[in-house]
Amino acid sequence: MPNYYFREVWTPLRLFGIRFYRDDQDRLWVKKGKQRRKLVRKEDNETMET
Repeated sequence: MPNYYFREVWTPLRLFGIRFYRDDQDRLWVKKGKQRRKLVRKEDNETMET
């Protein structure tokens, strides 16, 4: 399991328990309530085939 360093991105949804985070590789993660963080969006270069 890799280690990630997260920083929280403030949005108004935080008032309802939905939090967004960015990791070291600038990917976006979401956490709803007490659930685990889930990856929302990958960078374009990670999804493109070479």
